[in-house]
Amino acid sequence: MPTFNHVVRRLAAVAVLSVWALPAQSDTLTQIRERGTIRIAIANEIPYGYADLSGEAKGAGPDVARHIAKALGIENIKWETASFSALIPGLKAGRFDMVAAEMAVLPQRCQQVLFSEPNTSYGEGLLVAQGNPKGLNSFEQFSQPGMKVAIMSGADQLEMLQALGVPEANMVTIANNADAISTVSTGRADAYAATSLTVTELAAKSDKVEQAADFSDPMIDGSPVRSWGAFTFAQGAGSLQQAVNEALAAFKKTDEWQAILRNNGFSKADIEQSTQRTTQQLCS
Repeated sequence: MPTFNHVVRRLAAVAVLSVWALPAQSDTLTQIRERGTIRIAIANEIPYGYADLSGEAKGAGPDVARHIAKALGIENIKWETASFSALIPGLKAGRFDMVAAEMAVLPQRCQQVLFSEPNTSYGEGLLVAQGNPKGLNSFEQFSQPGMKVAIMSGADQLEMLQALGVPEANMVTIANNADAISTVSTGRADAYAATSLTVTELAAKSDKVEQAADFSDPMIDGSPVRSWGAFTFAQGAGSLQQAVNEALAAFKKTDEWQAILRNNGFSKADIEQSTQRTTQQLCS
């Protein structure tokens, strides 16, 4: 039979283990303001959040985050660069206060962290020959006989096109994005299917191609193929999340916010769609 001292020691050991099992305590907005510095992480992904050659944080997330920090009365930002897979663990461990990587709001992530309301949205796009001679603006058009659409080997667009009933004979596989311009401009394919941001970047590199205007996101199982990116916080950072949401809502009403997204390659449709979903909808 254990003695009283043994019981006390066991209870103390259990208490210590319980403390270590809990996530790190998040700093409150008040603590961050008193400290005068907020720690914000990015994942070095263009155009969402990345560090340039001088080490300066750039991208849609950091550019908007600077305005939010100023609106919240926070003087300094300490930027942290981490691999994408380390962002959520870093928040849980208290290594940073916020993530500005435009992380997509997904139900499984909502169980681990808090998200702001969406800051960005992005979908798919088409790179076409200059002038868009065939009037292409959707993935569905490639189910027609004789049409050719290029995709990158291993890319998600393969599954999308298959779900839309596009036959394999209508697909042209290329090794990487860099081959898309020549593939389209020489007529080997009528278009290249990729994310809208990738298409925007490729279109800017050559006057032989352009981004298909008035593009319609593919509809699969009744839903558009689109992502919504937001700022991310630890579960215990509710006060910071709420304050960021208020500042973000105000900033999204300005032309400056739209200019930030345009300058980072987001299309008109991306900007409009960013207001079409709430975090509550995306988390459920």
